[in-house]
Amino acid sequence: MPKEGTILAIDDNRSILSALEILLHRYFAKVIVIPDPNRIPQMLRENRVDVALLDMNFTASINTGNEGIFWLGEIRKQSPDTQVVLFTAYADVDLAVKGIKEGATDFVVKPWDNDKLVAALQNAYILGKSKRQVQQLKEIKNELQNSPEMYWGTSDPMKELKKTVEKVAKTDANILITGENGTGKEMLAREIHRRSSRSSELMVSVDMGSITETLFESELFGHVKGAFTDAKQDRAGKFEVADHGTLFLDEIGNLPYHLQSKLLTVLQSGKVVRVGSNDPIDIDIRLVCATNSDIFEMVRQGKFREDLLYRINTIHLNIPPLRQRREDILPMASIFLKQFSSKYGKNFEGFDGKAESELETNVWSGNVRELQHTVEKAVIMGDGRQITGKDLFLKSSESVSPDAGRSPDTAPFTTLEQMEREMIRNSMDRNGGNLSQVAQQLGITRQTLYNKIRKYGL
Repeated sequence: MPKEGTILAIDDNRSILSALEILLHRYFAKVIVIPDPNRIPQMLRENRVDVALLDMNFTASINTGNEGIFWLGEIRKQSPDTQVVLFTAYADVDLAVKGIKEGATDFVVKPWDNDKLVAALQNAYILGKSKRQVQQLKEIKNELQNSPEMYWGTSDPMKELKKTVEKVAKTDANILITGENGTGKEMLAREIHRRSSRSSELMVSVDMGSITETLFESELFGHVKGAFTDAKQDRAGKFEVADHGTLFLDEIGNLPYHLQSKLLTVLQSGKVVRVGSNDPIDIDIRLVCATNSDIFEMVRQGKFREDLLYRINTIHLNIPPLRQRREDILPMASIFLKQFSSKYGKNFEGFDGKAESELETNVWSGNVRELQHTVEKAVIMGDGRQITGKDLFLKSSESVSPDAGRSPDTAPFTTLEQMEREMIRNSMDRNGGNLSQVAQQLGITRQTLYNKIRKYGL
């Protein structure tokens, strides 16, 4: 079992420090021992200390415990995330209680019991880790609340989509979002959450394609300590974390068939059971799923459970590809231009005529994501007040009239990366966006395919 956590032990008795070092190295990844509390600031600067085991007295003939209280305050000022466990003699218990009020996590009495000492330090480590996780969740929540609103555009398909979203967002209906890669399915999910009655709670996102089958239940439903080799403490799954909020399951079409029944059971019962436990936990979530696969065809082929589709598909929203809403390309590109000009300290005011023409006629197989990456690259590479056609680095073979098709198989390649990108894009078109089939056809793993899709902006 891998060891975790860094412990800093401070005590003026070197014999005690030697004993602590031997004992604690068996349970924690790193143990630092120092006899002089004046070195505490240096240790905190050089290491991320999870737990400090702090003696209460350091000066001979002085047993007031005030030194320990002082250094407790210094640790909390310099490193608020560090949990402090006080190390005290029997006579100092009242002072230790005072230390708890001042912010210490626990105290251990000398002479100590090894099991109790280790337990106190492990509990303090878990507490600190949990507090950091809560803080991270708060930051995610703030990021969601402060993220830019979705750009709907002026095209008829997006106007209809917006009308539907305005009706269903305020309900708790489960929603299935479909659309090609890069169309903005997660952004739409965030917009639905923002408009819902659960907007003050978290939206938790899960990429179903990146979760290994062995970790599926642990990640989604949680586990209890000892449920398997690396289960060192109880852990809440994504369903519990999203309780009272929104759970977004991206790439739901990639969920293996034999695991779909487990997800269905939770959705039907409204309860999760952590791995290694028999106790059901009530959960209250709003479910939003997304896929770029033809999930209805997958049902017909017996690759996706029909009863699960009914459960996740109370409302179906489809985001049209960028080529079907070309009037939205320039306004969206202008938004990205403003965003990246600010990010990179540039002063671009717009696009010249050549750039506008290329933006409007480009194929945009990677949809909004590809457009965003193209504008970002142009801002980085461009100079002056306007983005030019040359700044966009769009190949002429990829710029066509709005209604024309393109034969990718005849496109000229000058690098292996261009050829690889085109092969992946062709395979995605032939397989209707089903990434499992694409990976199998290309002879690569699904994770490798995801990495290349991100790399090429597909």
